[in-house]
Amino acid sequence: MNEQDAKQHIAAVAERGYTIVENAIEPGLIDELNDTLLKLERDLKIVPAKNGFEGHHTVRIYNLLAHGDVFARIPVHANVLPVVEGVLDKGCLISSLSSISIDPGEIAQPIHADDQVMPVAKPHAPFVCNSMWALTDFTEENGATRIIPGTHKADTSPNYGQHYDSIPAEMKKGSVLIWHGSLWHGGGANKSKARRVGIAMNYCAGYIRQQENQQLGLPLETLRNFEPRLQELCGFGTYMNLIGHIDKKTPAQRLLGETRDFKSIWDLA
Repeated sequence: MNEQDAKQHIAAVAERGYTIVENAIEPGLIDELNDTLLKLERDLKIVPAKNGFEGHHTVRIYNLLAHGDVFARIPVHANVLPVVEGVLDKGCLISSLSSISIDPGEIAQPIHADDQVMPVAKPHAPFVCNSMWALTDFTEENGATRIIPGTHKADTSPNYGQHYDSIPAEMKKGSVLIWHGSLWHGGGANKSKARRVGIAMNYCAGYIRQQENQQLGLPLETLRNFEPRLQELCGFGTYMNLIGHIDKKTPAQRLLGETRDFKSIWDLA
């Protein structure tokens, strides 16, 4: 993604609360992700959680970075990360990385905002920025994510379980929906005869806690094989050369053998 395109998508998130990056994902990567998810579902015997939020006919696989090298390509993808960094900043972190496969017969997920469990007055600057990767076509019939444009500017979060008029974020296979964490949204009902497959690649600002604990959820040997930027996104760097340090060293220096020099914010003052 070039700088001008990134700026347009960042502006759309600021104004509408969301944007769609079309043709963002390479066809070969889509195929590999779909194949790997099906294998994981079989091998790990994943079944629906059967609750009102995660769904009764929806298969979710969490902590994907621990389950295969192909998933390491997602958080740092050049057609997505620049937009997220523009919405948050370059100190952002991976909050969670999971798959969401909505099977036929699933009902619509309750409308919610991804930051509504955080006790912060609204509206506020974004500290959550999430994305949905379409590994199949997303249509109104098969459960495309439902969104309510502009609600990221609201002074409240939605009432859980209440009906709200929304629109489907329809997009072609290979596209990515990116949204402000305060945007009201929810998974759609799948009234088709085929599964709708997506990957939820979620980010948060570097100064708040991640939804999935990347530091404890990923083996250190796996992390050592990640590129430096991905290690930082997992929380093994610091925010603003301060938040997250260990004895004035980055977690990557202490735990992963990183040799890059680190100076704290106070050393740079």
